[in-house]
Amino acid sequence: MRGEPEFTWGNEPGGSIGEGFAHAVRGLSLRLVALDNEPGGPPAADAAVRAFAAVRRSLRERGPERRYERDVLAATAELAEVAGWVLFDAERPGEAAGFNRVALCLARRSGDRATELLTLQNVALASGWSGRPRGELAVARSVLDRGRLSPRVEAVFRVREARGLAGTGRSAEAARSFARARSLLAEGERHGDPFWAWWMTADEVDGHQGFVLQEAGERKAAVHHLRRAALQEEGAGAGYRHIFAVRLLDCLLGLHAWREAEEVAEGLVPVAAAGIASARTRGLLDGLARPGRGLPGSAPGGLREVLEHLAASAGQSV
Repeated sequence: MRGEPEFTWGNEPGGSIGEGFAHAVRGLSLRLVALDNEPGGPPAADAAVRAFAAVRRSLRERGPERRYERDVLAATAELAEVAGWVLFDAERPGEAAGFNRVALCLARRSGDRATELLTLQNVALASGWSGRPRGELAVARSVLDRGRLSPRVEAVFRVREARGLAGTGRSAEAARSFARARSLLAEGERHGDPFWAWWMTADEVDGHQGFVLQEAGERKAAVHHLRRAALQEEGAGAGYRHIFAVRLLDCLLGLHAWREAEEVAEGLVPVAAAGIASARTRGLLDGLARPGRGLPGSAPGGLREVLEHLAASAGQSV
């Protein structure tokens, strides 16, 4: 498929696997992440599955040199983590869970704490998304209780803790965990932050707190957070982050805030037309914009037209 990364590495056929192999696998992971964030690109999930199969086949055919074994296993753990993430965002939870297990096993065997932590955050996220907040809270607390986290990484797991607390009805504790995450981010970046921590920003915290408030039926409070998250003013935007704008649109429609809802919907039209890689985001958007959505009679005709246009654009991008 055009645009899909292929696995190639520089060692001679039949040779043992060493440093060049690990470097090639890490490059493959980077290309898959770029593909996952590319509007209108080929699906990253199938590409990731095929890429990991190719790497695993090479490892079975030729074992790694002893001196490079940990590095090769760590690079393969990173690839498994990427595959688990893109499969989750493609709404293929069973496959994602399998890759998460592989990533954790390889990361622990190789002593790759950074990839282990990122995979655990993904496991926690998947638990909450699938309606198991107690599982999300348990994973977050298991990491937080071990300590020895940089402020930014602790903020990641405070957000997961907050989501788990909110899902179990402990809203006041959840608010404190969100506040703690913000204060940790205010401490700034640290030299020891893992390579993957770039996406945890105040915008991300706002997005998740907005989700929590929306799910609790507190739409006005949710709008405050989701509006800031949708602007994505901090850091580089990840492919899934249009989900904040979609959630914002849902809240505004529920509040009958027609003018702002129309503005947000208009902003999503070119995004949908370009292609939304995240299946989770597309699913939420389809539920909002599809024809026949029960808008009350007070909704202006212009908003209805924009939503119809948005539905058509989203349908073309799938």
